[in-house]
Amino acid sequence: MNKMQKALHELSEMDELASRRSPVHRLHPAAKLIATIAYILITLSFDKYDLNGLVPMVLWPVLLFQISGINVRTCFYKLRIVLPLVMAVGLFNPLFDRDIIVTVGNIGISGGVISMITLMLKGVFCLMASFLLMATTKIENLCAALRKMHFPQIIVTLLLLTYRYVGVMTEELAVMTDAYHLRAPGQKGIDISAWGSFLGQLLLRSMDRAQELYSSMLLRGYHDHFHFAENRPFNFKDAAYVAVCILFFLLLRYVSITQILGGAIVR
Repeated sequence: MNKMQKALHELSEMDELASRRSPVHRLHPAAKLIATIAYILITLSFDKYDLNGLVPMVLWPVLLFQISGINVRTCFYKLRIVLPLVMAVGLFNPLFDRDIIVTVGNIGISGGVISMITLMLKGVFCLMASFLLMATTKIENLCAALRKMHFPQIIVTLLLLTYRYVGVMTEELAVMTDAYHLRAPGQKGIDISAWGSFLGQLLLRSMDRAQELYSSMLLRGYHDHFHFAENRPFNFKDAAYVAVCILFFLLLRYVSITQILGGAIVR
């Protein structure tokens, strides 16, 4: 199985994950979207040195992973390409912030190291929450929830079509890669001299394929609206979920759980 086939397989796996029927999957997409946005905003609001306060924020995504039946390792495997980029955000902080703010035994830890770890954890936690939303909500239902929240229709349409277009482009890339290797047996990868024409052909082929798909959508009655998206009412259970989540996030944000637990253990 080549890389393109693996990419298509991972897209289908995401659709399969979102089709499960756990308690988290059955929540209204808007409720999950609001809770995820609130989690990300509150997580990012922590001070760059507030590592102790930030760490307990991992409880929410880990708990929902368990309830939804999705393995946390699946999340990190799917995000293996993005995670290194997120982890590199604060990589140079120790070079610019060298003031010692914490001492562990005889070892002094600078503010740059603390802020670096804090930034990394913020990125990882936000990615976990975003993956959890995508793994428990079909893209059509998520877009329908965005429309209910009065997001601009053009942005929602672009989001949905871009998600679907990735699969189309990946299929075309797989076909072109296989054709290239059949014409150049024994050659590893694509020669640098062919990169320009290869990318140009990929763009043209994917545009043609996308136009064919759009024409098919029009023939099926598409007129800027997606009627197949889930359309159920936002009930009391969904509102309670959002309220409990936000209260839990605020509790973690303004109450130092680690200090309370540490004080209880020391006593």
